[in-house]
Amino acid sequence: MACVVLLLVMTVAISGKRGADTMTQQNMVTSQRIAQISETARWAGLTETNVARLMASLVSTDPAIDALYKEQIPAGIAEMTRIRKTIEAMNLSAPSRDILAQIGEQGQAVLASSAKAQAARAAGDQAAVAKELVDTFLPAAARYSKSLQALADLQMQEMESVRVEFAEQREANLNFARGMVLLLVVLLIAGAYFLIKEIQKPLLDAIGVAEAIGGGDLTVQIDTSRGDEFGQMMRAITNMQQQLVRLVSDVRHGTDGLANVSEEIAAGNNDLSTRTEQTAANLEETASSMQELTSNVRQSADSAKQANQLAASAAQVAQRGGEVVGQVVSTMDEINASSRKISDIISVIDGIAFQTNILALNAAVEAARAGEQGRGFAVVASEVRSLAGRSADAAKEIKLLINTSVEKVEGGAALVSQAGDTMTEIVSSVQRVTDIMGEITAAASEQSDGIAQINAAIGQLDQMTQQNAALVEQSAAAASSMKDQSYRLAGVVATFKLDASAAAALPKASSPRPSLPRPAAPRKALAAPPKTLPKAAPVVTAKAAPRTAPAAKADEEWETF
Repeated sequence: MACVVLLLVMTVAISGKRGADTMTQQNMVTSQRIAQISETARWAGLTETNVARLMASLVSTDPAIDALYKEQIPAGIAEMTRIRKTIEAMNLSAPSRDILAQIGEQGQAVLASSAKAQAARAAGDQAAVAKELVDTFLPAAARYSKSLQALADLQMQEMESVRVEFAEQREANLNFARGMVLLLVVLLIAGAYFLIKEIQKPLLDAIGVAEAIGGGDLTVQIDTSRGDEFGQMMRAITNMQQQLVRLVSDVRHGTDGLANVSEEIAAGNNDLSTRTEQTAANLEETASSMQELTSNVRQSADSAKQANQLAASAAQVAQRGGEVVGQVVSTMDEINASSRKISDIISVIDGIAFQTNILALNAAVEAARAGEQGRGFAVVASEVRSLAGRSADAAKEIKLLINTSVEKVEGGAALVSQAGDTMTEIVSSVQRVTDIMGEITAAASEQSDGIAQINAAIGQLDQMTQQNAALVEQSAAAASSMKDQSYRLAGVVATFKLDASAAAALPKASSPRPSLPRPAAPRKALAAPPKTLPKAAPVVTAKAAPRTAPAAKADEEWETF
């Protein structure tokens, strides 16, 4: 088989090498032919251009034309010579070299005819120039161009011949490769047939062993006596069988332990879910109580605000009353001062009446001394004395009344002063009460805000507790699902058939305990609940019943958790 593959690789390599060599040679020859054709075409173009320039310079008598073509014609001839030498240096065929020699001879004839025409033109014989051009130059130039065209046609034919030759060579290479590949395929098919016959029996044995192991029978006997690759495969399958026996044993042991652990986790999650739901219910009741307390504190804060406003109003009224009492005290002081002034004026009037009485008495004495002449004056003095006496009596009465009024005004002023002091004390007391009510209002407002924050925190705690309860229920469901999956895994592993020694080493599987549904703990609805996030819906699943023996220990452990 390896020889066939080696021959196939060698055939492909040889065919590829021949094809690559053919392609390289074709590219090289083609590039040379293209260069020859390109140079020949350029040579023909320069020939036509120089012939036209020579004819123009020979026919024309204009010095400007002579000056124009004086350098171009020799340059064109030199370029044509260079192209001819380049083509001669190439790898040419014999016909191409013959045509190239013929072109050289014809070129000499063209140059000789051109020299004769130029000599005739220099002599001024235009008729000789025209005759030379028509009879010799133009036919020679035509033969020269025709030979160049023949060379180009021959080069094209040779290029086509080369292309056909290389195409035939490529086809031959392909036919050789096809034949070799066909031969190798036949050899490969024959070798594969005998190889299949050789490996079919041990392969069928390996398939039987693999099917038995795949069916769960790990007690199948495997023949490992062969020394070839199939023997290695059988020994590898034997190793795999032993590893599977150990793996299945470990998995059975692990599934039994996993079933027990999952039952304990399910029971613990069941208890934890019950306590979490009870905690959630207690938090809901606490949140409801905190809301009621918040409402009461808010009402107290509102009442304290109203009382503060009333106290402030009372303080303003008392302050205005104190100001009025102060004005009354000031007015009473002014009245007292006026009464004193009136008393002083009455005293002056009393003194004037007393002096008038004395003057009237003196006038009466003087009238008595005067006798009859002073009788009328005595009567007037008597009347003046009488008026002075009445004025003195009236002044005494007025003074007495004024003194009485002054005493009463002084008493009233003292009372009003005491009332002003009392109003000042009342204003100070009301102001202190107002300050205290303001402090009470601020404290009540702070308490209301604090209780509102506590209420919000309790609401969030209630929400998190309910979410935790939902997570615990989900965890319990996951534990129950894990328990079921462990039982199913144990059933799947039980499909593997082990020998007696491996089966005896396994521990006895514990019987699954029944699962009973657990009723959800009742919850108390919140009265006027605060704004909270939407609560996660509890997952109601069937829970495993706790075992009776270690119940107290499990409760203590979960309470500690």
